[in-house]
Amino acid sequence: MEYYFNKTIGNTPFEKAVEKTKLALQEEGFGVLTEIDMKATLKKKLDVDFYNYTVLGACNAPFAHKALQAEDKIGTMLPCNVIVMEKEPGLVEIAAVNPMASMQAVINLDLMNIADEVGEKLKRVVEKIH
Repeated sequence: MEYYFNKTIGNTPFEKAVEKTKLALQEEGFGVLTEIDMKATLKKKLDVDFYNYTVLGACNAPFAHKALQAEDKIGTMLPCNVIVMEKEPGLVEIAAVNPMASMQAVINLDLMNIADEVGEKLKRVVEKIH
């Protein structure tokens, strides 16, 4: 089982791909709690030049609530991260965590069912972007 879902798109500026990703997340009921510009962070902290790479911390509040009710320590694995990266000019990859892969460490059937539903939503997010 892969720990992420991904898709690569072409002919889309990086910033536009980030916006499309946020919109696709919103359409599936996710809000973006955090946005980390890894390129800027690595330049500032380490003076390293890195390619465009943004981490979006996405949360679907109803599912997060259900997950916390099923397993109170599951917050250590929240929010769901979605990345947008451009390693080569003009090719942008979008990848989202597969919650089923990360939840294998937790033995809780209720939580697995929630992770499966969230995973399907995140897969649709990635598939929608073009």
